[in-house]
Amino acid sequence: MGLPQPAFYIFKCEQSSPPGMPKPSCVSPQTQDLFQHLAQTLMQKGIIGTVQPIRSACMNRCNVGPVMLVEPGHVMYTQLDKAKIDRIIEEHIIGGNIVEEYVIDSELWDDAISPADMAAQMGR
Repeated sequence: MGLPQPAFYIFKCEQSSPPGMPKPSCVSPQTQDLFQHLAQTLMQKGIIGTVQPIRSACMNRCNVGPVMLVEPGHVMYTQLDKAKIDRIIEEHIIGGNIVEEYVIDSELWDDAISPADMAAQMGR
């Protein structure tokens, strides 16, 4: 038996806009330790081997940040803080139930479009 692949990948946006930029950041002085909190909580729960936290660049949902994307499932959580991360780990990652009240609105994160369909729409 080989080394098992992770059951979940959690992509946490670590984008920080320079001071004075109009768009908000997923990382600010108030939220700079969220990735560390995520990783430490996964370690404390003993599930870091099957849940892989990944530092991500911008996911283009800055206006509702801090954000993180849970795969599989394409579940994006928004406006994160430590308490929300704790609840997501308990209820979604361990319990199997998406925390709907923290999920991004479908107006900002609708169903995916396949690359073939996007190319067809672009006339290519």
